[in-house]
Amino acid sequence: MTIRQSTDLAHAAMLGLGVHRPERVVTNDEICEVLDSSDEWIQTRSGIRTRRFAGEDETLIGMSVSAAERALAAAGVAAHQVGCVIVATSTHPEHTPASAPQVATALGITAAAFDISAGCAGFCHALNLAASMVRSGAETHVLVIGAEQLSRFMDPTDRGTAFIFADGAGAVVVGPSDEPGIGPTAWGSDGSQAHVITQTPSCLGGHSERDHPVVQMEGTAVFRWAPFEMAKVAQEALDLAGVRADELDAFIPHQANLRITQTLVRNIQLPDTVAVATDIVDSGNTSAASVPLAMEAMLRKDEAAVGDTALLIAFGAGLSYAGQVVTLPPLG
Repeated sequence: MTIRQSTDLAHAAMLGLGVHRPERVVTNDEICEVLDSSDEWIQTRSGIRTRRFAGEDETLIGMSVSAAERALAAAGVAAHQVGCVIVATSTHPEHTPASAPQVATALGITAAAFDISAGCAGFCHALNLAASMVRSGAETHVLVIGAEQLSRFMDPTDRGTAFIFADGAGAVVVGPSDEPGIGPTAWGSDGSQAHVITQTPSCLGGHSERDHPVVQMEGTAVFRWAPFEMAKVAQEALDLAGVRADELDAFIPHQANLRITQTLVRNIQLPDTVAVATDIVDSGNTSAASVPLAMEAMLRKDEAAVGDTALLIAFGAGLSYAGQVVTLPPLG
């Protein structure tokens, strides 16, 4: 007996993009009301001027639903056409149940739904999974969401994290396309550096007065690793897609730190003709949400256009990383 399996391969692309940015804008001056720092120090060190924090009425699930509704509208895809929902997040406050089934139900979707945790690289990981599903014929449309509420998992007095992290959500609909719109993914991990970005204490408890974990990061270690190792990953993603750096229209890295982005651009040797995402300046580091938020910012500001060829790169806790060459989708 032979098990039936689809053998028809399809091309996959992002068909629509939507985001949710919390209304509350938080300046460096406000951060420094608690943090022993200054606006000048924060901007010099990270490039960040403002970031957004979710309000009391903005949940991770609600932000995900808001971004997803915009992505579905931009793609012209109805909820019943979605065969899978993937939410990339590190800040859903419950181990069980996952956020994705709740997001799916809120959207009127009864398809498979699950969360993935790959830190700041989560969206690019999820995008690879979704593209693989569509290309293999396993699903026709997959909804990918990156969503974080890092403001609720921070120590406001920690000079290594309090000024960096922020909140937001971004979503894309991945579906069939006449031409390849999502290139092969260059991805990997280095668990030997798992200690560099953590949530402490663990949920098992420990010697701490905190009632829940907060993000901690060895910023110097990340800065020494990311711009150099990710340059290799960027080149691998370009090679896998058969695209040269000078053929790119845009470079959209995880918005970790403006200095990391600038160093990475030099190490990749991107020509000046390639637009570079700098949403970090206005939005801070939104972890798994940062790549779709940065895509939206570039499209909204006409720094890039629908149909442009862009290189995505993301890296974070794990340490995990992923990158792919994509065609930019319509914006909802």
